[in-house]
Amino acid sequence: MSKKIYDESSFRVLKGLEPVRERPGMYTRTDSPAHIVQEVIDNAADEALAGSAKNIHVLMHLDGSVTVTDDGRGIPVGLHAEEGIPVVVLAFSRLHAGGKFDKKGGNSAYAFSGGLHGVGVAVTNALSTRIDVEVRREGRAWGIQFSDGGEKATELVDLGSCGRQTGTRVRVWPDPKYFDTPKIALPELERLLRSKAVLLPGVKVYLDIEQPDGKPLTKTWTYPDGLAGYLRDLSGNLEAVAPLFAGEKHADASDESFAEGEGASWALGWFAEAVPSESYVNLIPTVAGGTHESGLRAGVFDAVKNFIDHHALLPRGVKLQQEDVCGRMAYVLSARILDPQFQGQVKEKLNSREAVKLVAGMVRDPLEIWLNNHIEAGKAIAELSIRQAMARQKNAQKVEKKKQSGVAVLPGKLTDCESTDIAENELFLVEGDSAGGSAKMARNKETQAILPLRGKVQNSWEIEAGRLFANAEIHDIAVALGVDPHAPDSAPDLAGLRYGKVIIMSDADVDGSHIQTLLLTLFYRHFPALIARGHVFVAQPPLYRVDVPAQGKKRPARRLYALDEGELAAIRDRLAKEGFRPEQAEVGRFKGLGEMNPEQLRETAMAPATRRVLPVAERPGMRAETTKLFNLLMGKGEASSRRAWMEENGHLVEADI
Repeated sequence: MSKKIYDESSFRVLKGLEPVRERPGMYTRTDSPAHIVQEVIDNAADEALAGSAKNIHVLMHLDGSVTVTDDGRGIPVGLHAEEGIPVVVLAFSRLHAGGKFDKKGGNSAYAFSGGLHGVGVAVTNALSTRIDVEVRREGRAWGIQFSDGGEKATELVDLGSCGRQTGTRVRVWPDPKYFDTPKIALPELERLLRSKAVLLPGVKVYLDIEQPDGKPLTKTWTYPDGLAGYLRDLSGNLEAVAPLFAGEKHADASDESFAEGEGASWALGWFAEAVPSESYVNLIPTVAGGTHESGLRAGVFDAVKNFIDHHALLPRGVKLQQEDVCGRMAYVLSARILDPQFQGQVKEKLNSREAVKLVAGMVRDPLEIWLNNHIEAGKAIAELSIRQAMARQKNAQKVEKKKQSGVAVLPGKLTDCESTDIAENELFLVEGDSAGGSAKMARNKETQAILPLRGKVQNSWEIEAGRLFANAEIHDIAVALGVDPHAPDSAPDLAGLRYGKVIIMSDADVDGSHIQTLLLTLFYRHFPALIARGHVFVAQPPLYRVDVPAQGKKRPARRLYALDEGELAAIRDRLAKEGFRPEQAEVGRFKGLGEMNPEQLRETAMAPATRRVLPVAERPGMRAETTKLFNLLMGKGEASSRRAWMEENGHLVEADI
């Protein structure tokens, strides 16, 4: 078998929009062209959000192309000062180019927009066979055409006078070869356009669909009642427990924590039956939720809890949790954030940590005031929440009675949580007493338990189940979990399981990785049902902390975290784009979990809204291969094979020594 040549000619440099065409899934959804069309619609919506557009029109043509028109300011057509080419050409042909990076103080052309990476319409162009752009601004109309995946087909042409008209018209022909289906699902497009109408007061949104007979099917959306009217539509006019509460609050120029204009608008309702909720960030739908939703639930819980405490409504012995209050709550949330951090280019989930504090702070006080001004509505919401709490505690007591018969005494070093609901409970297996002490102070004592491990757990790959408990650490883990060791092909009884999540939390270094491996060996060999049913997770604490100083009142000091060198480089690049010099940001490296203070540990590894944890799962149909690899790496008689494997694969390791 001939080996492939690996030399200087093996390296290929992707230029322009080539990376998008090579790996489209890194930049957009590839199930249909919906997201690349949404990028164009989002640009029109950003013009409306900036107060410059009053109409957004979308036309679906019979040939599969889509035209998006707005009456905003029009994309600039003059030459870029540094690049020397028209700005409209830059927007459609360069990644990471746009008017949404310069956001200092919230006074740029796009202070609040969904665009973050500056790759939106450039991706649309890369994955289309043709794009026609017409811009009207400053009394003139201009046109340009792109084809063949982003190549400029024509020069920018002056089309003549346009009077006082302004705006942008973009027609897109998506390239079918990049998508599973060339058709855009009409319900998805309608849902997107309807949401723009809801979130942009005073803006009319139109959709025309060309028909074979020549007469288009037209739909128009407008919501005079705003978010509350939209929530009524989502509920199907289902009767609410209390009147809907709609409101908004944004930071003003005197706010020391957030930039002027940051904040949220919302509509809340409590229903006896499940009603769908929706959330948005700068008009972008966040279908996977994120930190702004966590902030909303935190603010609502605090307000309702304060109302219940103030009116002494909580029965003795009942403990209220966030899910009790928010479990039957439906909402439409629209957050405005100066520099949103999304998970991936498709922007389905918000990751900005500061959004939790922002939204919680904006919602809490207005809701508490509303509850106290509408006592009957407040009491109805409180009654529903208390019923939920009592039902939860009753179910937990039933489980507890089953568990207590014959259970061994819990380990003395276990710091247990108060709740007995395994759907909420989490057990953190923490490396070392020092980190265990920080974790105890950082935890949510209601739902999070801490079990510190002294040293490295014994390699249990070849230990018989009957001899496992001779090791004190393994004994304590098993007793804390409430589950006996079992074989992979058995049907274990998990009724005694005390925690829904078992989270391995070790240092972000070689020793920490070794501890993770030993614990995963234990679970895979002797507690495989926990992995099979999705109970085991691995925390990802950061390696670096970046302290960014304040930049005036409108840009408060921030603390960012990087998992590794790659993320640190990305943070530095983003700060450079924001105007920070490298020496202004202080970078610190964590030597281990014990070096973190409780607040840092809570924020990065323990708080569900902001932490990063990886679920552990076995690849389907790969049990034999997985067992073989474990045997190679952990078997005592495999030293020679292990050495050969390391010599063969050692060059793949990026060791942090």
